[in-house]
Amino acid sequence: MIENAFGMTPKFYFSAPSCVPATPFETSGSQLTLDDMETLLKMPEIKLLGEMMNFPGVIFDDPEVLKKLEMAKRYHKPIDGHSPGLRGDDLKKYISAGITTDHECFTQVEALEKLSLGMKILIREGSAAKNFDDLIPINDLVRRALATGLDRIKVFQMACINPVTHYGLDVGCLQPGDAADFLVIDDFDRIHIHQTVINGEIVAENDRSLLPPKPVTISNRFAATPKQPRDFFVPDQNRPVNIIHVIDGQLITKRLQDTLKPLDGRLTADITKDILKIAVVNRYEDLKPAVGFVRNFGLKYGAIAGSIAHDSHNIIAVGTTDEEICTAVNLIIENKGGICAICDKHHIREILPLPIAGLMSDEDFKTVADQYTRIDTLSKEMGATLHAPFMTLSFMALLVIPEIKLSDKGLFDGARFEFIDLFAETVD
Repeated sequence: MIENAFGMTPKFYFSAPSCVPATPFETSGSQLTLDDMETLLKMPEIKLLGEMMNFPGVIFDDPEVLKKLEMAKRYHKPIDGHSPGLRGDDLKKYISAGITTDHECFTQVEALEKLSLGMKILIREGSAAKNFDDLIPINDLVRRALATGLDRIKVFQMACINPVTHYGLDVGCLQPGDAADFLVIDDFDRIHIHQTVINGEIVAENDRSLLPPKPVTISNRFAATPKQPRDFFVPDQNRPVNIIHVIDGQLITKRLQDTLKPLDGRLTADITKDILKIAVVNRYEDLKPAVGFVRNFGLKYGAIAGSIAHDSHNIIAVGTTDEEICTAVNLIIENKGGICAICDKHHIREILPLPIAGLMSDEDFKTVADQYTRIDTLSKEMGATLHAPFMTLSFMALLVIPEIKLSDKGLFDGARFEFIDLFAETVD
């Protein structure tokens, strides 16, 4: 990515990933050693150590984690944090290790405590994570921030200046001698961007990019082979199951328990309870899928799947039948990455291919936006009730955000940081 970005007009900056894999409880395509980390941190394009998701490792003095933090400080690179719900003494220890930011605040109280201890808070508003209204009465759109009555200068400072100064980016801030990097907006109320200027060159105007496309080197790893529906079977054990309860607009989940009626000796989705089957398929090795159950996706027909599954990016799928889950997974494997929607009843078989590492498209942004919109619309026609079903699905394997998630190795309790059995002893 750094090589592909070299020589381009837009200014690209990178972080050194602090946790690859994010935890030892999942399979990733590679591992970054301390030597790898040092090589990255020496590079001028690397501006920070990426979010330290292994917050238990910081709190409990994991030697490998502490060495990474010390190395970042030695090269004068800020350290991004990731500490959902961390409070009190544990939070103080996390911050004292040199971690300077957090983007996982769920409440205003949590954000204020972190601010009081010297952290900088990144307030997010993405497709699947919406915490702004819980934190302060703004979101990521500057015009909405201004509409709340916040000081105009402070709003633009938060959007344009603070990130540049915190990370030491070579981006102009309209100071003498700075590069001519700025936006031209139509007016101060609508905040509609008329022009984007980088190094004095107009690179976008009237919602249209003026930059020519540049060929990229495509890198990808897919060792998984096509699956069979039986690979997703869950034999009945006549016990309740632990269920991932999704919260729309949040990355956290809740742990529920419920009973499912068996069919031919196996457990299947129960759309009357909005309980669907979820599966994670290791894409780096040809292994058996991990299977669980999830509530609140809303699908009434079919299945959706994708190769974006933070942070190890195995294949993840959710659906109403084993057969359609299998079809969706195999479509991802066939294309070596993408997001897809499958529905046998309505003859839907749609995919947005993501050939670059199974994470990115090599098409122009408008083509990708149109394809994504179509697949998102199809998923909602299939019954999905979430605001952003594919974005939400992509976080269902992120073990470092509680309460329970699913990795390619099984169901995981992110609060206790340990695997749990799919079957529960009793109903809570």
